[in-house]
Amino acid sequence: MTEETVLNESNSAGLEAFEMPLFQAMRRLQQDAEVHAKRLARYGGLSPVQLMILQVLASEGQLTASDLSRRVSLTAATLSGQIDRLEERGLLQRQRDEQDRRRQWLLLSDSGRALLQQAPALLPPEFRARFAALPQWERHALTAALLRAAELCGDME
Repeated sequence: MTEETVLNESNSAGLEAFEMPLFQAMRRLQQDAEVHAKRLARYGGLSPVQLMILQVLASEGQLTASDLSRRVSLTAATLSGQIDRLEERGLLQRQRDEQDRRRQWLLLSDSGRALLQQAPALLPPEFRARFAALPQWERHALTAALLRAAELCGDME
């Protein structure tokens, strides 16, 4: 048995103690996200993903679909459907690049900008309040841990 095999086996053995609490925590986050998504849908019929798309466009000014898909962590196909729905509602618009007609820019429309000014936050108010009350080091640590967990999950779609 190689040293690497021994290390892998000992790491796997310790993993079982973490599996249930990790899954339970991920499930609670998923349930809370679903509840908040329903709240957002009651406001203007936006999903959290659609709200995030509008917020990214508001902060960036304009993006191509490929740049936007990377920024919001969506596949091109999923993003395309979301963009179509937002465009149908008049919340964003597509604009051809003047120099390269093959390139298309996505921009927030005036209606989209107005909707964003009234839109609720992406995160539930209870979470925002509790998170804001944490010391800055803990906010950074929690954010880093969640980003790392998402990275570990990879492309699980």
